[in-house]
Amino acid sequence: FEMNTFSEAALDVTLLAALSAPSIYIWVIKPFVNARDEALVQISHLAFTDPLTQLANRRHLLKHLERVIASSARHKIYGALLVIDLDGFKLVNDVHGHDAGDAVLVEIAKRFVSSIRSEDVAGRLGGDEFVVLVDHIDIDKHNANDKALRIADKLINLAKIPFEFNGKTLQVGASIGISLLGFEHLDTDAAINKADIAMYRAKKTGKGHAVFFD
Repeated sequence: FEMNTFSEAALDVTLLAALSAPSIYIWVIKPFVNARDEALVQISHLAFTDPLTQLANRRHLLKHLERVIASSARHKIYGALLVIDLDGFKLVNDVHGHDAGDAVLVEIAKRFVSSIRSEDVAGRLGGDEFVVLVDHIDIDKHNANDKALRIADKLINLAKIPFEFNGKTLQVGASIGISLLGFEHLDTDAAINKADIAMYRAKKTGKGHAVFFD
């Protein structure tokens, strides 16, 4: 009798465990795993995203730029790095306040993202300085130059379109420096520095222009 009672108890425990295991997984373990995965995705997103514009931040841009430079050199196809500085942004901040300035940055970010290919990357380096990184433009340098310039002109035209914010009409412009990414192995800082130099030359020519690093 004692042996039978023990066997029945062991069977009851086994059945209880078998029946409750799916419920424990569904109600306890699965939500915990999902919450952990969502938290990891969110942490990764925050680590590589500019919090205001939701574009790629400097860290993400540098990692992607490193890949594009390596790919251009390996496959012998040109890419382009465009550094964009907004003209008149300080005036918007000074006259209309920082909320208006933030609205400009968010609006410009949306326009840039909507105008590029899905394989290209738009990012914000900081302040009112943006970057568009274009991969695999052309194997011919002359064609690559032309295509990069057309992209830059499109971004300049998009940037200068006025928009309304809290009953005010806001408008800025854009000056762009272009560094063509060719077949040589550059480090990321050198590539950005070249595009920066070209961008400041564009500003000196009267703003609203795109200039190649020479």
